[in-house]
Amino acid sequence: MLKKHWGISLLSCASLLLTACTVVDLDAEGKPIIPPDPDAKASYSNQTPQQVVAQSWDSKVMASAHSQALDWGGLLEKSRSLTPGKSLSVFVKASGEVTAVNRVSEREQNLAMTINGQPVSVQLGPVVRSNAIRDAAGFNFEEFTNQVQFAQLTKALNRQAVKQLPPVDASWQGKTVEALMAVTVRQDGVQEAVALSLKPEAP
Repeated sequence: MLKKHWGISLLSCASLLLTACTVVDLDAEGKPIIPPDPDAKASYSNQTPQQVVAQSWDSKVMASAHSQALDWGGLLEKSRSLTPGKSLSVFVKASGEVTAVNRVSEREQNLAMTINGQPVSVQLGPVVRSNAIRDAAGFNFEEFTNQVQFAQLTKALNRQAVKQLPPVDASWQGKTVEALMAVTVRQDGVQEAVALSLKPEAP
């Protein structure tokens, strides 16, 4: 009788173990493929900055730039609402007249524009000194391994933006240009502007 009870108990335990098991697929190396946690925060910590840019440029940067871009009036309104010392990076779409194409150094060039009567310097690269694209697109430091990786992302995003721009030379002076930009503002006005796309308007 005792043996019978033991047998039933063992069968019950085995049955419970089997029903509690979940079949997990294995990768090419025989390691289990763990599905991502849907509640986990986004993380780019295991990717290079170049991989992050390749994955997110169209979907996160350019899609946001086109759908969320403020006009120049909206940008100035945002800047006036900031507390002193605080800054904000946003996408902006505006048209203005090119007053000069300036070569700041061998690797830095900017487009001097007048937008709504206000002078604006738009960085063209190839070296861009700004976090505006990264911050306007909403990348967060918590999604990355450390400050070094976050800073490298800034450079990778800026390089990608420069690649998209048309050749700009002195012939642009006097033309009206439609610019899509990432802009950093403070209460006292525009601090940095980086071009994402530039399109001369038809005369």
